[in-house]
Amino acid sequence: MQLSGIVITTLDWVPQGPRGFVRDLRLRWACEEAGLPYSVETISFEDRETNHLDKQPFGQVPFLRDGDLQLCESGACLLHLAQKSEALMPSDAAGVAHTQQWIFSALNSIEMVSVPWWFLTLSGQAENPMTGWLSKRLDQMERVLSGREWLVADRFTVADLLMADVLRVPLVRQLGARPASEAYVSRMLDRPAFQKAYADQMAHFERADKVRQKS
Repeated sequence: MQLSGIVITTLDWVPQGPRGFVRDLRLRWACEEAGLPYSVETISFEDRETNHLDKQPFGQVPFLRDGDLQLCESGACLLHLAQKSEALMPSDAAGVAHTQQWIFSALNSIEMVSVPWWFLTLSGQAENPMTGWLSKRLDQMERVLSGREWLVADRFTVADLLMADVLRVPLVRQLGARPASEAYVSRMLDRPAFQKAYADQMAHFERADKVRQKS
């Protein structure tokens, strides 16, 4: 039976490493902030690169269904959810535009650099050629966050949610001392909605461990 309302699809299981960082957490967090009811469906981890290409052409998660609408890419899904609640995005034109601006900044100016840097760091290279670029971007973000508590409209928006999720990766947080950025990330992770979304994702994968142990 097909579930109605907002349905977030993620993997049925992942190894320990990515737990707490699988990107369905972004959508869970947004729904928790906005009080939007949602359910979670799963796809198999084993054949994850090919078992849902009709819904996500790059074989990734999450993807989202909201009634008849189907979306992939976490940024697009967050923008859709933000349109459903002013808890996530202001309704005025400037507030919408600035929220969108910072969502794209998180994805295109920070995460575009931090993700390949992270992979190269884990590869064990003696020197990561992307460190200078990432450090520059993080320094630029530090200057922004030194002058404000929130990115848009002097309050929490989905732009803060996404920026904090990009910046909270432990290796990224450890790359230099940036007190304003660290305070910003800590403040976001203290939010009850994040805590709930994080705990739910961790519990989801812990239940999957038990299922796999029995099989």
